[in-house]
Amino acid sequence: MSLIVEDGTGLSTAESYCSVAAMDARMSGFGNETWATLTTAEREEALRRATVYMEQAYRERWKGYRQTATQALSWPRNSVVVDGFISIASNVVPAEVRNACADLALKAAAGDLNVDLERGVVREKVGPIETEFDRASPQAVRYRSIDMMLAPFLKGVTGMARLVRA
Repeated sequence: MSLIVEDGTGLSTAESYCSVAAMDARMSGFGNETWATLTTAEREEALRRATVYMEQAYRERWKGYRQTATQALSWPRNSVVVDGFISIASNVVPAEVRNACADLALKAAAGDLNVDLERGVVREKVGPIETEFDRASPQAVRYRSIDMMLAPFLKGVTGMARLVRA
């Protein structure tokens, strides 16, 4: 089945923010040889998994509002302002969102993006060997480069209220 890419119209059947061709161009530009070894079907699968991850991780954090109630993905959106003055058109998926999807697809091709959580081990004891768990370790894998790329399109820190001037 061919990958259905969001084109800015709010497709109800969209499966990805990024096309295989755009992903190929991005990976080629970065000199990534791994992506080129995958079949088209494997590339499409990785892009779908990356998009699912983005929807799960960022859906409630995006600025603005979904364009339609029937669209499959969170983008396109209305009322998104970046850096306090750049208004994102309501009929586009920003390049940063597409690029984040592409970067996550490369990670998805190598393994699961939503791994089960385990406590971080600081020390373990078996006989004379001892285990201590790290209480401060993150409870989930975080993709810092993706978070930083998408930061301008995300609301403030979770647990904080957004103030709107009347």
